[in-house]
Amino acid sequence: MKDNLVLFDVDGTLTEARQPINKEMLKALRVISKYCEIGFLTGSGLEYLKEQLWPAFNDPHIRSSCHLLPCNGTEYLITSVKGDVVFNSISKDIMSKKIGQEDFTHLLRHLCHLQSEMIRELGTQLPLTGHFIQNRESMINWCPIGRNANPDQRDKFKAIDKLTGIRMRYLDKLIRYTEIYNSDIAVKLGGNTSFDIFPSGWDKTYALNHFDMSKWNFWFVGDSCSPEGNDFEIFELLKDTGHAFETGGLLDTLDIIYYYILPEIGDI
Repeated sequence: MKDNLVLFDVDGTLTEARQPINKEMLKALRVISKYCEIGFLTGSGLEYLKEQLWPAFNDPHIRSSCHLLPCNGTEYLITSVKGDVVFNSISKDIMSKKIGQEDFTHLLRHLCHLQSEMIRELGTQLPLTGHFIQNRESMINWCPIGRNANPDQRDKFKAIDKLTGIRMRYLDKLIRYTEIYNSDIAVKLGGNTSFDIFPSGWDKTYALNHFDMSKWNFWFVGDSCSPEGNDFEIFELLKDTGHAFETGGLLDTLDIIYYYILPEIGDI
């Protein structure tokens, strides 16, 4: 009989963007971790996982059952079961080695150009904070308003994007760039304010490489399951099993856990 592994996206699924997990979600994860293994599968890096999910890592039930899969699962870590929380690295891949340092540097230069272009286009409308381009080693995240943006600045950019469709236009620019210079690079929308850029095939389905497919039933819950979203590939891979769910936010995620997943894996 196969074990169950429920993979959760983080931003927009378990937490609000860049915010810590709330008590209701923490309780739900504690309940579900009694019946299965859980994985935190996100485009963000390990440091953001620590910021947002630290209460979960301190919970003994969750801690003993969780797998950390940052950067689309191109990194894999598990936590220590006892004592202080220690994150033990199992594997990690490097984007610059995959596509070559020259192409990697050319891509970074192009992202700097696009950042300047968007600033010229939007002018003072565009809230600017800092940390615009983040090298996560196994992927690059480009956030035009900066990863340092607060919730109000994020909401302002989301409103601009809704009116102008600017992220989709710049997504098209990035895709055209990859078609010309390196077709082995994939681009996805990351959360509500950024873009994830990584080697082709290093989407969230990559996380499954760390597990023996013959021994696990995989589940997935995420909020960016449209073709341009970074949850699309794993959602499509698992949807025919009935184990893939697109959530509209935290309340939807709680309903998915309690009314769809737990009744099947927990016999409740």
